[in-house]
Amino acid sequence: MCPDNLLNRQSGAGLPVALFVITVLALFVVVMAQLQQSSGEAISLQVQSQRAFFAAESGAQVAVREVLEGGACSSVTTPRTFSVSGLSGCRAVLACESVSAELNGSAPLEEIFTLTSTGQCGTGIDRAERVVEVKVR
Repeated sequence: MCPDNLLNRQSGAGLPVALFVITVLALFVVVMAQLQQSSGEAISLQVQSQRAFFAAESGAQVAVREVLEGGACSSVTTPRTFSVSGLSGCRAVLACESVSAELNGSAPLEEIFTLTSTGQCGTGIDRAERVVEVKVR
């Protein structure tokens, strides 16, 4: 049994300290969850961006082959869709321009083709687009 004056002098600091610690830990968990979510979204967009670059590069390579075989911009077919697993759902939109020019300051004129390939992957907020330009003669 405790004397009455001893009970009146006791004050509890444990409950406020415990509530403060719980609040700080809860805020820490919320911040970590938000960081994890934004990191996941950034990685997803980076993967889509890389796929779009590869789609643009692949489209440019196909366009170079077509323009060299056909000898004119009209031989380039656009858009190109890809069926391989790494580029499924991606496409490359191709554009071609040609200019005749003297390259060494003497005749004959040579045809110079500028091929622009725009790779597109994903839809909506996860859509990525990259452009590759190639000059061929």
